[in-house]
Amino acid sequence: MTEFLQAGEVRIAFERAGEGPPLVLMHGAEATRQMFAALVPHLASHFTVITYDQRDCGETEAPEHGCTLSDLANDAQRLIGGLGLRRAHVFGSSFGGRVAQALALMHPRVVDHLVLGSTWPLPRPLEELCPDARRLGEVRRGLPGTAEELATWFFPEAFLVERPELRRFFANVRPASPRSARRAATVQTALDSGVAGIVAPTLLLAGELDRVVPASVTLAMAARIRNANAVLLPSVGHVTAMQAPEALARHMVHFLKPTGVDA
Repeated sequence: MTEFLQAGEVRIAFERAGEGPPLVLMHGAEATRQMFAALVPHLASHFTVITYDQRDCGETEAPEHGCTLSDLANDAQRLIGGLGLRRAHVFGSSFGGRVAQALALMHPRVVDHLVLGSTWPLPRPLEELCPDARRLGEVRRGLPGTAEELATWFFPEAFLVERPELRRFFANVRPASPRSARRAATVQTALDSGVAGIVAPTLLLAGELDRVVPASVTLAMAARIRNANAVLLPSVGHVTAMQAPEALARHMVHFLKPTGVDA
């Protein structure tokens, strides 16, 4: 069931499921909280899972002006506090991983354990780390006509054969709309701080076949974050929450509840 929470100037749309320690999931650039639909059931028996839409995404309502990564981190902190929580585990996927990093750096007391999936380190831009990022940007700007090509960046071909409807997954994205343009500008923002400042115990997860953020980029962050572990997911692409929800949940449960049972 969709709920709403007023967090400063933003009316955040969110959902809660399950029982246990709070776990906040942060979606990627083109996505909404719906990207976690297959993952939540595997986590809800262990955690109170909170999914929400960031600014300019989904059902969240915000003033129609630009915002930054810092704004998104502050929104997340207000959501957690507004729900009466002192701290929570946090999982961020892709650009959501950047939001999670920013939250951990700006509000370290709010983040219990941190899980970063298929993401790249602050403060560096993706274009600096991934030589194919420029072509990816061109494909994004070509939406909706390039939806099928963009799908091949996010999902391995074998998975698209099993789930052919995902070839049109990005067809509803409208980069020419003011909302989509604001979102694209927000994704390009960063912090001055880097991942070496993260103090929360951290798990890094990367898909072996990720074309958007190469696994090597994500896993290399382990050398710069204290108390970090790294896991490579074989035969998995960028959107792990959709392609391999059971495996993703199993690693998250093991990390967040080391004495718990399998997901």
